[in-house]
Amino acid sequence: MHISKLNLVNYRNFSNAELLFNKGINTVIGENGSGKTNLFRAIRLLLDDNMIRSAYKLSELDFNRGLGSWKGHWIIISIEFEELSLDEEIQALFIHGAANIQPGTVVDKATYNLIFRPKKDIRLKLSKLDDGDHAGLNAILSEVSLDDYETIFTGKSTADFNDTLFYKKISGDFDNAIFCDEIEHPEIGIKVPGILSVAKEVSFTFIQALRDVVSEFHNNRTNPLLTLLKSKSGQLDPAVIKPITDKVLDLNTSIENLKDVQDVRTDILDTIKDTVGETYSPKSMSIRSDLPAEAEALFQSLKLFIGESEENYEGGIHELSLGGANLIYLTLKLLEFNYQVSKQSFANFLLIEEPEAHIHTHIQKTLFDKVKYPDTQIIYSTHSTQISEVSNVSNINVLGQVNGSCEAYQPTNNLLPKDVGRLQRYLDAVRSNLLFAKSVILVEGDAEEILLPTLVKNLLGISLDELGISLVNIRSTGFKNVAILFNNDRIRKNCSIITDLDTSIIDTTPDPLDSPAASKFRRKCLGSEEKGKQRKLDLDSFCQGNNWLNVFYASNTFEVDFISSGNADAVINIVEDVYEDRTTRATSKLELASKDTSIYGKRVLTMAANEGKGWFAILLSNNVDNQIKVPGYILDAINHSSPIIQDEIWLYILGYRLSIIEERAQSTNEIIGWVNSELQKYRDKTIDTKSVFSTFEKYFPQDPIIEFIKRY
Repeated sequence: MHISKLNLVNYRNFSNAELLFNKGINTVIGENGSGKTNLFRAIRLLLDDNMIRSAYKLSELDFNRGLGSWKGHWIIISIEFEELSLDEEIQALFIHGAANIQPGTVVDKATYNLIFRPKKDIRLKLSKLDDGDHAGLNAILSEVSLDDYETIFTGKSTADFNDTLFYKKISGDFDNAIFCDEIEHPEIGIKVPGILSVAKEVSFTFIQALRDVVSEFHNNRTNPLLTLLKSKSGQLDPAVIKPITDKVLDLNTSIENLKDVQDVRTDILDTIKDTVGETYSPKSMSIRSDLPAEAEALFQSLKLFIGESEENYEGGIHELSLGGANLIYLTLKLLEFNYQVSKQSFANFLLIEEPEAHIHTHIQKTLFDKVKYPDTQIIYSTHSTQISEVSNVSNINVLGQVNGSCEAYQPTNNLLPKDVGRLQRYLDAVRSNLLFAKSVILVEGDAEEILLPTLVKNLLGISLDELGISLVNIRSTGFKNVAILFNNDRIRKNCSIITDLDTSIIDTTPDPLDSPAASKFRRKCLGSEEKGKQRKLDLDSFCQGNNWLNVFYASNTFEVDFISSGNADAVINIVEDVYEDRTTRATSKLELASKDTSIYGKRVLTMAANEGKGWFAILLSNNVDNQIKVPGYILDAINHSSPIIQDEIWLYILGYRLSIIEERAQSTNEIIGWVNSELQKYRDKTIDTKSVFSTFEKYFPQDPIIEFIKRY
């Protein structure tokens, strides 16, 4: 039996999310704050027997903040199980409690739901409201408190809880003050009695994120070693433990009877009597040894000592490195899970939260590869690229933040097996942060990968990462194998593809007067142009109708378009790094300064081929400054990937450009002072983004930032 689906409605930072899981090992990835911890807590509220009390104590902080007011709304956490055991007990549990079946059939799929909703009297009041009676609705909700809510567990549900129309049917349409006359909806399932709790019938272990392992070992409630020892203490044969406890009792007696101990006891009594007299003195007093004589208490005194370094020394947990302590903690929790599995529960679930903390990258990968248990579903949460790299892409859920709420994406949803295979091979071979990105730009080669970050940093003063954009080098023009991820069915994040159209820089019509070398170059240009046209047809067709994905083309190639955008000087500055011959240097500089694409284009391509595109890009990046003009198609790609830039980021960008203008004395002090005051108004929110953009366009029309802000 395994979890196949998890639905979350109005729970914490999940407004409406669906996660899909498979048998075996699953991975949930996402940036900080994307909801991984809340997701695990939701599962635990249903399946962790230690969390049952918490399930009945949900608070207003558990409601999604996007609701505005939580009053009247429902929290729904729904788990779907598949491949249920044919065991009579598990079948009986789900037949009576959590399955959706026809009489006489064997259950292989079931739902189990936690619903936090207003009690019946509140639902009844809402159902009697006339449609559109906002005043009546507000009057009812103003009196609602958490005491008016109830937690119920249901099974046999047929509802699609992620269907917003169904949600409005059961809870009501609060925006329009429309409520259903019916207050009990059979689609949400039948109440499951507490005696049939699924959490009591499964083996469930949660290994929390490793924050402060040493304190965990010092706390008797959370100490994993003590948990393991306690589980063993109950299995000890009394005949085995009695000789040990007898020795402890004898030891206690021996300590108590020591002459020095008895002398101290007598001195204490005498001093009290001398101080307060016989009447107010204790009637008796003893000094006793308190070494525990019970098995469980004896185990509490046991400590773990580890030899981590090459020295022949074993130290306490507090003496280990952070990584070493975390690894020991994780190991003990896994052993605890093994002990639970040995009890032969109906199903085994292991949740591991961010195991990567302080653990070396090689250990992370090995851990993920080695931690496999038969008949056990394991769910990791992580923001480690090392763990995500070795995860099966079909078993990954990606969490992302959209307008303050969290969404869940399945990278292979509705993909053909061949497409899944290609995607998996790419993610195996190219270790990137592709799945963690807020948005993505895909490029085809080293030149773009090296130079784009430099161009952006010099233009804006901030990095692509600060714009929330991850740059991924596909190292070919096979974009579709990866770009297929970004789709309404899969990852709903913006992705831009940057590639070359490879339009020829010369006339490709054959000329009988051409030398063999010139003829060869003409054929090469023609071949590249034809491939570019075909590439455009393929990619435009591939992206059609997909608002998450768009392609942006260099008219020729990146190097040629870089000069066409007005950056010839930057390339001229590296001529002497590329060529040693004085004549070649002089000729090259003249050609690069030409206004004829066929002349400067051929020269820059020759230079790139001579050095290798990657090394050429590195040379060029060292000569890029804050006056660089970023090609328009790259600016368009950035705009698509990051269509909304926060006011705070704009303030930094515009302040950075203004400081450059002032430093280079490109405007008068009076104008700079005026624009500074406009930026302060923008900071104070007394003028909007459009106004401050207009100010920059008016006073600094030649600054490279203008082409960027025009796109916003």
